[in-house]
Parts: sequence; structure tokens; C-alpha cells
Amino acid sequence: MAKEFGKLQNASRLSHDADRFRMPAVTNISAYRFAPLGDLEILRARWIGQCKAWNLRGTILLSTEGINLFVAGGRVEIDRLLAELRTVPGLEALTPKLSESDEQPFTRMLVKIKKEIIAFGVEGIDPARNPAPRLSPRVLKQWLDEGRPITLLDTRNDFEVKLGTFRNAVPIGIEHFRDFPEGVTRLPDSLKTQPVVTFCTGGIRCEKAGPYLRREGFENVFQLEGGILKYFEDCGGAHFEGECFVFDKRVGLEANLAESPRTLCFVCQTPLSPEEQLDPHFVESISCPHCFVSGDARRALELVEHQKTIGRVTTPLPGSVPHENLRPVKVPMAFAGSTLIQFLHGVLGAVPFDWKMECERGNLFDSEKRPVLADHIVKEGERYYHRRPATIEPDVNADIRILYEDEALIVVDKPAPLPTRPGGQFNRNTLQSILRDVYAPQKPRPSHSLDANTTGIVIFTRTAAYERLVQPQFKRGEVEEVYLARILGHPESGLPARTEVRVLQRAADGTSLLEVRPQTGRADQILTQLRHLECPVVGDPVSLLLSADAPRLCLHAYRLTLTHPVTGERVSYETAIPEWAGNFRAD
Repeated sequence: MAKEFGKLQNASRLSHDADRFRMPAVTNISAYRFAPLGDLEILRARWIGQCKAWNLRGTILLSTEGINLFVAGGRVEIDRLLAELRTVPGLEALTPKLSESDEQPFTRMLVKIKKEIIAFGVEGIDPARNPAPRLSPRVLKQWLDEGRPITLLDTRNDFEVKLGTFRNAVPIGIEHFRDFPEGVTRLPDSLKTQPVVTFCTGGIRCEKAGPYLRREGFENVFQLEGGILKYFEDCGGAHFEGECFVFDKRVGLEANLAESPRTLCFVCQTPLSPEEQLDPHFVESISCPHCFVSGDARRALELVEHQKTIGRVTTPLPGSVPHENLRPVKVPMAFAGSTLIQFLHGVLGAVPFDWKMECERGNLFDSEKRPVLADHIVKEGERYYHRRPATIEPDVNADIRILYEDEALIVVDKPAPLPTRPGGQFNRNTLQSILRDVYAPQKPRPSHSLDANTTGIVIFTRTAAYERLVQPQFKRGEVEEVYLARILGHPESGLPARTEVRVLQRAADGTSLLEVRPQTGRADQILTQLRHLECPVVGDPVSLLLSADAPRLCLHAYRLTLTHPVTGERVSYETAIPEWAGNFRAD
């Protein structure tokens, strides 16, 4: 038994030693070179094919000003790539910075043609012909060891600086390198006569930052050759505090060029230590201890952002731009076995189209978007589409207000005129279509509907699963809906109907304000019943009894109560009282 245990110990020790001395599987290189390049499309096609054949991943940026690359793969294949790149005139001296990792830090291989190999956006900066003087890492370390009076200027983005930088370095204070010129304007004029050493991750940003500083009157500018990574390679971590941020899965590199245990917050781009990753507020791709906000606060922020987005997607109105409109129509049981033209005339006969001509023009499609002819036989439940090219929809009121939202519901105060769902002349200029633009990729679904000219509360669900929990409540009569209506006439307090009515005010102008609670959910139920009682809603176009001082329909859904699909609790939502309701205040 002891002998077997000894064998296991030896095997474990050998395995541990093997792990300790195992060579990393992936070689990572980063390199750049400013040089005039041509035939970029030819180079791109050649190098993307070779890199994929060699199973390399990463990104190569090509420009007429040079090359910038981050690539990882097997060491032999990396050497092949470098040999290939150096055959191009101007890239003979391309020298990469190398590091090793156990895993491939990139997910795919890209070769892109860009205007610049590092986005800067300032004309006239030519690092190939007019560079700032380079300072080797060893000379910089010597200067720092001696305590020379120099200013180390960190040209990187703020979130990179958070992870680590040289001791006493001055950050330029930017979120993107394109903002570097603006950051320079905030530097004190006293620096223009002092020695300034710019640095970045690998040196490429300083190739443009240095010449730009000299153009702006800085007299004694140097750039750290090879950046922080080359400094780590030659000098270790002397005078450097923290780690160096890198733009791949490794997030950070320590002074020995080993991958750090940090990760990056997807939301706020803050590098996170192992301890911060254990914080309960760290949820991958959602939040970290630095950007976490409570659920209520987060929803409030999201609501504000969604409200702003409504303004953006409705300016101009989406239906005001000519567009191809595909309108669906479903085959009911009564028309199963009919021809397409018989079905269209039977279902859409009131729509002013020559359906035979529309079929001949190829404007009718099946569910696979294939054109169908007039004699095509249809089946029950099939869906067909009518194409209307260059459609411009009538204008609507897009003053949509979000009253409440959570993971399940969106509660909206709908203005008028605005259709709830697509139909008739409207597709994009509808509440449903607008909210789908705002909440994409989610597709909010209305659980009920208000007429285009009726204002007030509409409930949307954010997923199909929540729709299956909310919409049946309307069908079962479990949702309490309360409307305000101003009508012509002075009715009795109670009206015999399946709509409960309470008179709130009788005005001197011959109108009355009602509180209306429909007990069933039929289309135009309130308007129809009040017309029948000869007390039409003010602004009802069918009644032809429009009030001069109330040109629009005075019908407003102001309160709605239902069972929340997540909590199971009864919840109520209310809107503001419309002006035409006078001084009425809800209970």
C-alpha cells in the first residue's frame, strides 16, 4: 500500500513539474511600422489567406502610412508571418514585442484597410519622415534612477491608466486617442520648455503624439521606444506601478509579461482585481462594483434613456420616409381552398386595390417571400403579404410618455392620434413599431389596444412569455380599466350597460364628465354605447357633433389595474388627467 502511495506521489510530483516547465501554447506579437505602403488590397487578400491557413488569429491594420498588428498563434507560424511581412519594402525592420499565453486571446483573424493605423484625425503628422526623438527603455530607467527632472506623459485612455502607469506620470486625461489634441490644451505652458517623455502601450500612439506636441510648441519631447511592453521586456517593473492594459482577453500584463488575473468590466471598462470579481455586484457583461446601481435606480436610468430614444427615432417620423411596406393577411377557415384572388376580395374587398393587377405586378408574397399568382390555392392559417412600395404614412402624434418599466412590463401614456398596432394606412407610425425601435432587440407586444384617437394607458410586455401571462387577464375580465370621457348631454347617474358609468361633473356648456369602466373588451365599446344612448363623446367623428373648443376625441384611459406577471401582486398605473377633464381629480 505504501509502495503504491509512493508511486502516486511521484506521479503527482512529475505532473506538477511538467506543468511548471510546460511551454505556453500561444505566442503573442504586437508590432507596428510607419512606412509608405501601396497595393493594400493585394496585401490584404494575401495575408488573410496565409494567416487563416496557419491558424493565426488577431488583427492586422493596413494603411498608406504603415502597418499595425496584434496576432497570436503557434511560434513557428508566427515566425512565418513575420518573414512574410518583412518581404514588403518598408517593413524589413519590423520588430515585434512578444509574450506568451496558455490560451488564444483572439477569437478571429482580420486584415483591415484603414485611413490611419492608429486613429488620430490630425492632418500633417508624419511619423515616418518627422518623428520625435526616441528614448530607449534602458536610458529612461537610468534617467529615473538618477532622478532627472523629466515629465512622463501617459498618452493612453483613462481606463488604461487605472490599471497601472509609471510613478508620478501625468495622464493626458482622455477617453479616446482622437481626443489627444484637446488633452494637450489642458497641459500647463511650463511643460513646453521642460523635458517630456511620452509613453503608451507599444509605442504607436507616441509616434503621433510626439510630433504633435512639437508642432504645438513643446521644445524637448521624447517618445519611449517600444512603449511600456518593451520597457517591461528590458527593465522589468522598475518605477512602474500596477500592470499594463492590453486590448485582448488577457486585459493586463505584469512586469514579467505574464497575464494578470484581472478582468475587464464590459460596461464601464474598469479593470477588476480578483477580489473585485468576487464582489456580488460583479455580474459579467452587466455591472461591477464601480458601475453597479440598484435595480430601482438602474430601471429609472433606463427609463430616462428610453424616453430620449423615443425622441430620436420619431424625428422625423419613421413612416414619413418612403419605404417598402409588407402588410400581412391571414387566411381564415372560411376561405380555405379558395384562390388567392377570391380570398383577397373576400377579406380585403373594402381596401382600394385592384388585387388582380397587384398579383400580376408581383406584389403578393407567401410566408417565404415568394411571389404568388391570383389562381394560387390558399389554406387555412397561411399568411400572405401585400407589398406597397414607396409608402408614406400619415403623420401621427409621437409625444409618447413612458410611465413605468421593469423586466416584464412597459406602461405607456399614448397620445392621439397614434394607432396602437399596425393596420390600414399605418405600419411604422404606430406605437408598437416605435417601441420596437426603442427597445430593440426586444419586441414589445401590446396586451390590449386603444383606438388611434383615444389617449391614455397601454400595457406592453417585453417578451412572449410575459405576454402569455398578461393578455389572458384582459380576456378573462380581470383587468380593471378606468376611462374619463366628456360627453354631450347630462345623463342620469347610472346607465344600464355592460359598461359601468359614473357622472363626475355636469358642465354649464351642456357636456358631462364621466368615469367609465368597461366590463367587456369589445372594439369601440365605450364610443358605441354612448352613441346609442345619444350621449356621444365630445370629438367623436361618427356622431357628427363636434365641440368647437374640443377638436379631438375626449376619451382617456387614465387608470389600469392588473396582476403583475412577476410578483403576482395587483398593481395600478395612472396617467395625468387631460386638460379637457377640467378640475377633476382622480380618487
